Amino acid sequence: MNKPKLEIKLSFIIGLKEITLNEISQYPNLHVTKKEEDFVYLDFIQDFSQLECLRSVLLVSITSQDFIYHPLYISNHKSIVGNLVAMIIKGKKNKFKTFKIICAGSDSPEVRSIAEYIQETYRLTEEEDADIKIHIIKNDNAWEVGVQIMPRPLSIRDYKVSNIGGAMNPTIAYAVNSLCKLENADSYLNIFSGSATLLIEAGLCYPNLKRLVGFDNDKEMLSLAIQNIREAGLIKRIKLKEKNIFNKPNLGKFDVITSDLPFGMLVSKYEDIENLYRCFIEYCQEILNYGGTLVIYTSQHEILKKIILKSEFKVVKKLKLKFATSTNTYLYPKIFVCKFKKNGTKSF
Repeated sequence: MNKPKLEIKLSFIIGLKEITLNEISQYPNLHVTKKEEDFVYLDFIQDFSQLECLRSVLLVSITSQDFIYHPLYISNHKSIVGNLVAMIIKGKKNKFKTFKIICAGSDSPEVRSIAEYIQETYRLTEEEDADIKIHIIKNDNAWEVGVQIMPRPLSIRDYKVSNIGGAMNPTIAYAVNSLCKLENADSYLNIFSGSATLLIEAGLCYPNLKRLVGFDNDKEMLSLAIQNIREAGLIKRIKLKEKNIFNKPNLGKFDVITSDLPFGMLVSKYEDIENLYRCFIEYCQEILNYGGTLVIYTSQHEILKKIILKSEFKVVKKLKLKFATSTNTYLYPKIFVCKFKKNGTKSF
């Protein structure tokens, strides 16, 4: 049997391929070999430390492909999977206690025999919520065997001590911030700051930012956000305020404004979402420095687009995203990158 060719597979949210490729390009030793809608393949590298630093990526796996790598073949050549598992746990045995095999027909004799081999050889316990995720899947004309290189997705950040329902995925927050050209900015405002994911990602990635400010009108949310900020080591850099957008808080001018706009259950039953979004855009027109950037993330993009068209802003870039929720439904949000029109006049 020939030695399998190994590759690195990076999975990301649909719509963020451009962001991920740009991040990869910052590492000269990472070479892309194939691009798909929600994942890319890289030439294999032995040192995983750079891969673990990628902020736009959900999952990283070591993979191998061949048209013969179906479950029956793998059950007869278990070392193909075993060698990948051994590579992952080498020197880190205490980090990996459990495993799970993701494969169609996971209860078949072939897959069960692979599971027994992993248990006996590597002293791992099979569990649903596992440290090591092993997949055997069909891709186009080939079968793929892969193992996730870390116990949890890259998108689960260490600073997330308070998980808030509906909070922004940190890989999306990274993407929003990367569209702001923050390396050239001094001041940053996050409106409807929520769990502070956007603020924290900005603070961690852009030490040049002199003013990092966020506001929300939810006391409980602000308290949880402060816990996350403290865990991230940014309590001295990020300033959170309890403010209401309808009061147009006087916080000064900013080079960059970002927002994960509230929608659905996050909007109070006493608020009209169109009025809320209109007030948001009016406020941004007043406090964004001319030449600055406004980046907005929302699932209510039709309402927002209509309001932007009547404003001083123009949309200079738009990303369409797609991802599954915890209830196995899909969300189709968009990211809008906005600049002032050259000869814009107030329309409200």
